[in-house]
Amino acid sequence: MHFTYDLNPVDTIIADAVGEPGQRTFFLQARMGRQLVSIALEKQEVNNLALSVLQLLHELEERFPDLPPAARSSRALRPEAPIEPAFRVAQLILGYDESEDMIWVIAKALMVDESGALVDPDDDRVPAVRFVATRSQMRALSEHALEVVASGRPICPLCGRPIDRMGHFCPRTDGHAMPIVL
Repeated sequence: MHFTYDLNPVDTIIADAVGEPGQRTFFLQARMGRQLVSIALEKQEVNNLALSVLQLLHELEERFPDLPPAARSSRALRPEAPIEPAFRVAQLILGYDESEDMIWVIAKALMVDESGALVDPDDDRVPAVRFVATRSQMRALSEHALEVVASGRPICPLCGRPIDRMGHFCPRTDGHAMPIVL
């Protein structure tokens, strides 16, 4: 497989978001030396990646009991500017290289052809990036990502929908209550 960007191994890796809750852009960003690569994801994709990495780490600890546990990071993760995504992600693939004790993430771009149809992510024309990181780096990425996802808009206790900063008219009140504003 050909990679448009191949950061093997990364110096840093983070999943984060920029913008106001409800208007955030989620991304995965990594640095290797002078090369900084950011890719755009959906909120749910960031959440799923974080949960998948934590599940993989748990499975690795069970499968390889002699493997030292992935250390928890004590330093805060911060994205680097500029955050200019190379592409929006269509497909994420997660794996583990046992011989190197590294976790890799391959992301393939969402690409549309001239007719407006989606291009198969396995097509050689589709840009792809590979991030290779330590288990500890991936644990830190996952824990941070879950915090970022959870820090979005609060949820209305009545209807379960997000509450915007401008207020929220809950359909469960049938218009008889004041708007909920945080």
